[in-house]
This record gives sequence, C-alpha cells and structure tokens, in this order.
Amino acid sequence: MTETLSLAEIETIAREAHAGQTDKAGRPYAEHIAAVAHGVRARGGSDEQIAAGWLHDAVEDDRLSREWLDGAALPQAVKDMVLALTKGEGEDLSSYTRRVLDTPGALLVKEADLAHNADPARLAVLDEATRERLTEKYARTRRLLELPGA
Repeated sequence: MTETLSLAEIETIAREAHAGQTDKAGRPYAEHIAAVAHGVRARGGSDEQIAAGWLHDAVEDDRLSREWLDGAALPQAVKDMVLALTKGEGEDLSSYTRRVLDTPGALLVKEADLAHNADPARLAVLDEATRERLTEKYARTRRLLELPGA
C-alpha cells in the first residue's frame, strides 16, 4: 500500500502547481492557497481538510489534472472535497453549493476560501465594478451555503 502524502508534501505540490499564477489583484496565487489552508487549520479543520485547502483550486484552475488527483496518494475524503470544491465551467452556483454541502468536510474549506476571497483588503485593490461583482458573488455563495455573514 502506498503511503499517503504528508501535508508538507501536499503544500509543496500545491505551491508548485500554482507557481507563476496570480490572483485578480496580481498577487502570487500561492498566497491565496496558503491563506485557505491556514484558515481551515484556524477553524479546527482536520489534516484532510487542510490538504483540501491546499489543493482546492488546483483542478478547477487546470494546474493539476483530474487524472493526477485520481492517482494521487491522498485519502479519498481529500479527493472528494477537492472535486466538490471544483466548480465546473458554466456550472450554476446553486448546484455547486449543493455539492459542497453534500460532501463531508468541504463546507469548512469553502468557508475559509470565501473568507480570504472576501477580505476587504484584497477587494480594495480591485476596480470598483470587479469589487462589487465579487462582493455580491461571495455574499450569494455564503447565503446558499447558509454561512454566517451572508
């Protein structure tokens, strides 16, 4: 039986996968995935949830393939959370949020993701139209997930 990847190995894989990628504000994307993983830890998340925090955008952003995830030495729960958090192209928000709610552990990871995405300091550097669009999107997502602050 193959040993599962450690959190340190998962962090390295995630950082390498997102190397050179920037967020909407032009910041290194690794800052976002680190903030989500740390946010999951701060919220009392399990090691599996922290791993999913590191990897939550890797498949969605085409940084790691679905085939890589399927074959990775990761617990099935981590794979399930990553796939639940991977919004399909053109997928409507309500079906996405239902999947997150239906997948054990995924909601806490999404909560940490939304908290970082909606950070006023991150949003402040965006143009007004983008800031307003994203603020509404994050609020709608929080409402659909029944998270506080929606």
